[in-house]
Amino acid sequence: MAWRLRLAPEKTNIDFFRYQWLTFGGSIALMLVAFVAWGVMGLNYGIDFKGGTTIRTESTTPVDIGVYRGALAPLPLGDVSITEVFDPGFAPDQHVAMIRISALDNTQSVTPEVIQQVEDALVAVDPAISFTSVESVGPKVSGELVWSSILAVAITSVGILLYIWLRFEWQFALGGVLALLHDVFITIGIFALFQLKFDLTIIAALLTILGYSINDTVVVFDRLRENLVKYKTMPLRDVMNLSVNETLSRTLMTSITTLIAVGSMMVFGGDVIRGFSFAIFMGVLLGTYSSVYVAKNIVLMIGLDRSDKPKSDKGNQFAGIDA
Repeated sequence: MAWRLRLAPEKTNIDFFRYQWLTFGGSIALMLVAFVAWGVMGLNYGIDFKGGTTIRTESTTPVDIGVYRGALAPLPLGDVSITEVFDPGFAPDQHVAMIRISALDNTQSVTPEVIQQVEDALVAVDPAISFTSVESVGPKVSGELVWSSILAVAITSVGILLYIWLRFEWQFALGGVLALLHDVFITIGIFALFQLKFDLTIIAALLTILGYSINDTVVVFDRLRENLVKYKTMPLRDVMNLSVNETLSRTLMTSITTLIAVGSMMVFGGDVIRGFSFAIFMGVLLGTYSSVYVAKNIVLMIGLDRSDKPKSDKGNQFAGIDA
């Protein structure tokens, strides 16, 4: 018989509601802390939201990010992000870098004088360097990006809500989306609390979190729907416990393998993607937690109509579609 790795016993009987005052109540408390941190401390916006300048450089010598960063360190600059650009179409001696400089507080943008200082400092450490483009992002564009990001998260959440409503019932849709917002808001709260840089890559991570977290929640909901048909007289709370226990091994295996991959990116991926990796890492942890302790608790509080009715009276003609 083939040996299979199991992160949980084949059959478990854990009461996931036993300490719900601590698990579900703790989630509410964390969300309140996240809102307070977000409202009081604010987010440490990167150049995408704060405004600043992006300089594209080319050189015949390899890009040394450490040398570039050391050359710019003495200058009065805001946050500086330096990334090397790779493209199969580049010539062997064509080395390209993108330098992003955020505007300092109380300034509209990076001034031409400061840009000249940056170029002089880079020429001093790499005489072969050239500057192919200089682009500035003003506060107006940055403000539009903030609203576009909020709109993207909102539209995604509404789309997920509608899909789950069609696939299951409205109680499942509401529980699933509130669990997703739980994951997103706490992740944003962590960035506000520790003043981690918040830019467009973090928005991409938040959207990734929405997709990952709802996938795990839907697996639990799908098993719950099957068990509601199978165990018609069993109390709803017990059916929910049974459903989570039956999917627990799958949940742990999926989450841990994902965390290993994202953790490797966070540790070895470098400074450029560390914020993105950290956001996804926290999102996977929170998403796994909310699938087990938050989504089903909300459905339990709302309640489900388990009375036998003709299919046309269920109010959801799409519930039986396998999509």
